[in-house]
Amino acid sequence: MFFSLIVPIYNRPEEAHELLESLSAQTYTGFELVLVEDGSTRPCRDEVEKFCTKIEIRYIVKENSGRSDTRNVGMKNARGDYFIIFDSDCIIPPHYLETVNRMLQDDYADCFGGPDREHPSFTTMQKAINYTMTSFWTTGGIRGGKVNMEKFKPRSFNMGLSRAVYEKVGGFNDMYGEDIDLSIRINKAGFTTKLYHDAFVYHKRRVDLKRFYKQVHIFGQARINLYKLHPESLKPVHILPALFVAGSIAIILASIFVSLWFLLFPAVYILLLFSDSLLKTKSLSIAGLSLITSCIQIFGYGLGFIQSFVLKIIFRKGPEDLETLKKKYK
Repeated sequence: MFFSLIVPIYNRPEEAHELLESLSAQTYTGFELVLVEDGSTRPCRDEVEKFCTKIEIRYIVKENSGRSDTRNVGMKNARGDYFIIFDSDCIIPPHYLETVNRMLQDDYADCFGGPDREHPSFTTMQKAINYTMTSFWTTGGIRGGKVNMEKFKPRSFNMGLSRAVYEKVGGFNDMYGEDIDLSIRINKAGFTTKLYHDAFVYHKRRVDLKRFYKQVHIFGQARINLYKLHPESLKPVHILPALFVAGSIAIILASIFVSLWFLLFPAVYILLLFSDSLLKTKSLSIAGLSLITSCIQIFGYGLGFIQSFVLKIIFRKGPEDLETLKKKYK
């Protein structure tokens, strides 16, 4: 099978180097890379030139229009039988494509997603964020873990789909939660989606806590967008962070006005998080930092969810394009 690897990139030449280096080491060589530069002021052309003799690269430069449109441009120009989409901050293990090709032969899926793992070279902060984003105790395992509170839906940092899927369903919508929206539309169109556990990537997540908060806050907002488009997609696991935020406020008030014993509830949860992170990472520093990143993840997502719920559900305000999308894919 010939793969088209599609990667949108914006002002990240350093990440492009690591990605290209990892792709040049693939044991399966039947692929092209469609690298789409989204109007960057710091393009990665120099990095592309370094690797163009090692791998087949189609380098496309366009005006800035956002990640959804950039991925769509990549798919429109792809020549492969099967598209695989990565984020630019991913490092791809050498046997990734060989693994995917074997899995497609043994257990075919029209669309697949894979999990992410930490690389030994990651910083302490990156490892802590990776734990936070993949732990059952923080995200419910919805990003590809073995324990999962929701039916898995491929995410665009590590997602594959056949050309037939793309030609029938189309590409990404310009919205928050665009990858989950596409996964839902693929399922509704009658195609199969699966999790390939062994098709993992190393995802170098944001190392700035402020930017990490902004990212997860957007994730929370995205859930309301998805709910408006696909009401059945909202599951209890998506509401838990918002309930956690409300519960935390209630516990603080109860500890002030009723009894300090109410603080026992968050203390138990913090101990659980720390113990789980320590068991998985074997590092006291990562486990300690995981407490901070986990709080950012839960409160950031929860507040984003609440804010968007109040604005778009209660007061019925927000982008009207969601209604247009809903009619288009109803």
